[in-house]
Amino acid sequence: MRLSPWLVAALVLLAVLGALVTYKASGSLATIERVESTGQLLPKAERIATAPLPVAMRPLARAFNYLAIVWPALVFGVLIGATVRALVPSAWLAGLFGGPPWRSHVLGGLAGAPLMLCSCCAAPIFAAIHDRTRLAGPASALLLASPSLNPAALALTFLLFTPAVGWTRMAMATILVLAMSALAARLVPRTPGNAVDCAIETETRVHPASALRAIGVEATRLAVQTLPLIVLGVVASAVLVEIIPIARLSEGSFDTAIVLLVALVAVPIALPTFAEIPLALGLLAAGAPAGAAVALLVAGPAINLPSLLTLRRMTGTRYAMALGAGTFLVAAVGGLLV
Repeated sequence: MRLSPWLVAALVLLAVLGALVTYKASGSLATIERVESTGQLLPKAERIATAPLPVAMRPLARAFNYLAIVWPALVFGVLIGATVRALVPSAWLAGLFGGPPWRSHVLGGLAGAPLMLCSCCAAPIFAAIHDRTRLAGPASALLLASPSLNPAALALTFLLFTPAVGWTRMAMATILVLAMSALAARLVPRTPGNAVDCAIETETRVHPASALRAIGVEATRLAVQTLPLIVLGVVASAVLVEIIPIARLSEGSFDTAIVLLVALVAVPIALPTFAEIPLALGLLAAGAPAGAAVALLVAGPAINLPSLLTLRRMTGTRYAMALGAGTFLVAAVGGLLV
């Protein structure tokens, strides 16, 4: 049986996206119910306790704990990216992301928010969309929106923090997704080269088995392209957390300095979904200003060292640095406003 490439792409993509949304939504709803009943959100238990370990071993344990939490979502990110690269026709992606910048970035944000993936798990999807379109801006909007505009994370923020913190986080995340991704794309020249055609681009009819084989090939290629950088970034992030613990940042004497330092440190660290919320609550409990919590809530999930390394490989150092600096700026402004 042979089917239209458009039909095969739509069916496979809907199946993978449906499985991801079901997986993320079920866990998120359960978390929201627990928070509503208990009034608190506890960090996830460590698979390997880091406190008893020698200092040199703690970053590796932290990295293992992080990957043990996010690996299912990371698999989904690779599968979605592989499906895009293998099956989604170029004409469809060009029509979606090739229009006016404001429209393409809004669509990128709307496509990313329901995924509810952490930044490094969304990185393979960024890589796939950038490969197929050579448009870094809309791909970055999707990458940033997936963790920053995660509806469950925003709901938990309003449940556990003051309305000022919740609304500021939402506003700064929206600015980051729509404006900062567009600004970074304008500051950095468009990546040279032709967009990558999908595996079934020129076929009029496709057998489902050949479509699945194409996804397998692209999943392997995408995993080789992104996963080593993601793992390297997770380990480097864990080293940074060991050197500069987030909880110690509340010990400064000047509120402005605390907000800026939290925003700066929060950009590279890798946090699983919702992990920024207990950290921000810990800062407040330790006496940090509310602006520090906002800076962490904005910058912590938005981007991290693993996703920045992926961005650097796909688009170049300048673009990755521009997006990282823009994330810091938006988080710092939000924190200082509060």
